Amino acid sequence: MPSPTRAPSYAAVLLTPHVRRVFTAALLGRLSYGTVFLSLILALAHATGSYTQAGTALALNGAASSLLSPLRAKLIDRHGPHRTLPPMAVAYSGLLAAISALTWHPGAPAALLSALACAAGACAPPLGPVMRTLWSDLLPDRPLLQRAYSLDTVAEELLFVTGPLLAGLAAALTTPALGVAASAALVLAGTLALTTSPFVRDRDRTRAAPAERAGTRIAATLWRPIAVAAGLGACLSAFTLLLVVFTARHHQPAAVAWIEAALAAGSAAGGLAHGTITWRLPAQMRLPLLAAGPGLITATASLAPSVPWLALAAGAAGVFVAPVLTTAYLLTDELTAPHDRTRAGAWVNAAFNAGSAAGTAAAGPLADTVPLPLCFPLATVPLLTVAAVTALRRTTR
Repeated sequence: MPSPTRAPSYAAVLLTPHVRRVFTAALLGRLSYGTVFLSLILALAHATGSYTQAGTALALNGAASSLLSPLRAKLIDRHGPHRTLPPMAVAYSGLLAAISALTWHPGAPAALLSALACAAGACAPPLGPVMRTLWSDLLPDRPLLQRAYSLDTVAEELLFVTGPLLAGLAAALTTPALGVAASAALVLAGTLALTTSPFVRDRDRTRAAPAERAGTRIAATLWRPIAVAAGLGACLSAFTLLLVVFTARHHQPAAVAWIEAALAAGSAAGGLAHGTITWRLPAQMRLPLLAAGPGLITATASLAPSVPWLALAAGAAGVFVAPVLTTAYLLTDELTAPHDRTRAGAWVNAAFNAGSAAGTAAAGPLADTVPLPLCFPLATVPLLTVAAVTALRRTTR
C-alpha cells in the first residue's frame, strides 16, 4: 500500500470542524470513570466500616456495567446518542448522588449501597464507545482516523491516571463522598455537552434507524479484536498484582505507584508514536504482532534484579499497550457497519474489562502457590496465546 508524502498531524485532527467540542465533552464525562472507582471504594468503606462490603458493592457495579454494556450500546446504535445518552447520564449521576449522600457519614445499610451501586453500573453511559463511533463520522479519512484513535486512547489512559489522584485528593481534604458527588457531576456535564453539540444533534436527526442485527453475530465477526483485548486486559491486571508482590519482597511497596506511572508513560509515548506511522501492514496482521510486544516483555520481567529495572520493563511494555488498543478499535471500525459501531466498540471494551477481572482473580492464587520468577511468564500466557492464534488464522486464510 503506498504511503502518502506527508502524514496528517494531530493538529489536523483537532482543527477538524466539531472535533474540539465533541472530544472535550467526551473527555469531561469520561473523567468520571477515572475518579469514581477509588471514590466509591473509599466512600463505601467509610460508610460500612468494611472493605469486604465495599468490594462486594464495587464488584456488583462492575459486573452490571460490563454485562449490560452491549445492550446500552445497542440502544445508542438504534436511536442515536442524542436521544439515549441523556437519560442514562441522568439516572447514573442520580444514583451516584444518592450513594454520596448516604456515605457522607458512617452507618448506611450495606445492602442498600450495594443495590444502588449495581443499579448505577447498569445505567453507566458508554462514552468511550460512543466517542470512537463519532470519530468515524467526524474523520472519514483513514490516516486521520488512525491519529484520532491514537489520541483518544492516550487521552483515556491519562484520565485513568489523573482520576484516582483527584479522588485521593478529595478524600484527603474532605470526605470520599465528595469524590462520588464530583464523579456524578462530571458524567452529567460531559454527556449533556456532548449530546447537545450541533454535530451529534444533526447526525441523529439525519440518520435513519438501522435494521436489527444479532449481537452474537457482531461478536463472531470481531473475534480477533475481542480476543486480543481480553488477553491484554488479563496480562495487564495480573502484571499489576505481581508488581505489588515484587515490590513488597524488595521492601519498597510504595514503588508500585511509579512503576505503574512508567507503564502509563510508555503507553502514552507509544500511542502518540503509533498515530504518526503510515502502516503498510493491514490492521488484521498488525494486531497480533503488536500484542506480542507487551506479552514478551512482561514475561521477562521476572529477570529484573531490582525495582528500577522492573520500572524500565514496565515502561517498555507500556509502549505497546495504546497501539494494541488503537489497532483493535481500528479493526473493529473496519469490520462493522456504521450502525453497529457503538455496539461493536462496547464488545471490545467489555472483553478488556472481563480479561482484567479474570487476570486479577488468577494472579492472586498464582502468586501464593508458584515462585514469583515463574508468575510473570505464566501471566502472559493468555495474551501470547491469542496473539499466536490470531496471527496463524490470518496466515492460513
